[in-house]
Amino acid sequence: METTIKWTGKMAFSGATPSGHEIKMDAAEEIGGENSGARPTELLLNAVAGCTGIDIISILQKMRLEPTSFEMQVKGERADDHPKRFTAIHIHYALEGELPDDKVVRAIQLSKDKYCSVSHSLNANITVSYSINGVEGKNHL
Repeated sequence: METTIKWTGKMAFSGATPSGHEIKMDAAEEIGGENSGARPTELLLNAVAGCTGIDIISILQKMRLEPTSFEMQVKGERADDHPKRFTAIHIHYALEGELPDDKVVRAIQLSKDKYCSVSHSLNANITVSYSINGVEGKNHL
């Protein structure tokens, strides 16, 4: 996989993905940017969620289960010192629908432990929790 990232002025960059999409990145105004795009660290948290979310939906569909709604809250903790990497990331999966607890847990575990290439590319402690129809999950992950 390859991508091209071009500087577009000040602190802004534009990326062209292999799938043909444009991603705009920029820094905050207080450090010389114009806030014209997402911060790279914001994109990283979104990438983790997107990767694991795609896994979970795919796995649930193979189990012939279809959530009526699926949302993830992602919290990242960063080191105080440079390079200020993410040291911990927590993902809470909130699903709605007729979804057996054990099947949801299995889908989450498969994504977390086997399939999500983005999370496995990071040097951060990644933890997860879940709820189904607003009820916190019973199983520990």
